Parts: sequence; C-alpha cells; structure tokens
Amino acid sequence: MRFLMTFCTLLVNVLCSPLHLIHALGLYKAYKRFLPLCLYWMSPSYNKKMYEQKKELFRRLPEFRKPGEQLTILEIGCGTGTNFEFFPPGCKVICTDPNPHFQKYLRESMEQNKQLTYERFVVASGEDMGSVEEESIDVVVGTLVLCSVTDIPQTLREVRRILRPGGALFFIDHVAADESTWTHFFQHVFQPAWHYFGDGFFNTGMNALPFSSSVDLDLQ
Repeated sequence: MRFLMTFCTLLVNVLCSPLHLIHALGLYKAYKRFLPLCLYWMSPSYNKKMYEQKKELFRRLPEFRKPGEQLTILEIGCGTGTNFEFFPPGCKVICTDPNPHFQKYLRESMEQNKQLTYERFVVASGEDMGSVEEESIDVVVGTLVLCSVTDIPQTLREVRRILRPGGALFFIDHVAADESTWTHFFQHVFQPAWHYFGDGFFNTGMNALPFSSSVDLDLQ
C-alpha cells in the first residue's frame, strides 16, 4: 500500500505541474481572491454539520471573562467568520488571517452577529502576530488552523505570548487518520493539490478527521 501511495502522490504532483509553474511565476496570488469566495459558499453546510460540536466546545467561553470587563477573543485564521454565532454576546473580537481578502466576508458575518463588538482585522499568520500586545487576550480561537500553519510550535508560542495569565486556547482541528486506513492514503495522495487549495500552506496530512478541545494555558 505504501508503494501505491507513493506512486499516486507522484501522479498527483505531475497533474499539478501547471499550478507549480503558476506559483513559480508569482501568479498564484490571484487565487487568494478565489479561496475566500469558495469558503464563503462552503461555510453554511460545514457549520450545519459541526453545529453541535462547536456549540459544546465554545460553551465555556464566558468563564474566561474578567469581572467587570468585556471578554476579548482573538481568532487565528478567522476566514469568513463562521464561528461568530457561537461567541457570547457582548464580547470583543479581533480577527487575524494571512489572506486580506477575507475582510469583505467578515463584515458580512459581523452584520449578522451584532451581539459582538468587532475590534479589528489583522493581516497576519499564526506564527507572527507581532501587532497584538502581550497578555492582552482572554481567549484565542482556532478552527482548522493548526493543521495548515507552517510552524505549529511557533504558532503556539505566539498564542502563549498574547494570552493573559489564565487564558485559554479553544480549537477544532484535523488529525491524520490511522496509517492502515484509506483515509490516510487519500490524505497523502492529494497533499500536492491541497497545498494550493489551502492558500499556499502545506498540510502534512491533508487531515480530514476533526478533533476539538480547549486548553487552559498557565503562563506563570
């Protein structure tokens, strides 16, 4: 099975040759306008499928609000704002994404979720959120982000830096399937194509199995 997986991955790589060339010529940036539209179309069906799981994950968000203050949430890789409906009323939201073209869809999501205070949109990757002050965030949210960043440890270091003591990271992410399954096979075979669909990031498993959790990060 490993030989077949290697062969099929090579074949997909060959089929992606035009995309490799477009990327090498610096023309790939045009796709950054297309991806937000794609995700905007897909978001309603995805949220419907994940509704109960997201509702259960985010129910603890109000616990991290400091007495007498707004809950401040920073979302890494916010995309089109599909998580806004799960955030508690009155909280302040800071959005980050390396793709600036998501901002149009974020405005639309905020119009549909007026119970939130939209502070700002920061064009930044999870690995480099230098414009966000240290210990200024109550909760960091990331859904389907850590499976596609280029440097997970650095992203988590940035999360620790911006979270206040006692803050938390809430996440849903993809994990690699068991190596004996066909899911694992197709995750790796389609990796070359996923690099482009995923806005330029290599997802080491093109992972398709969801895992969700919240982590209290003690910074002391």
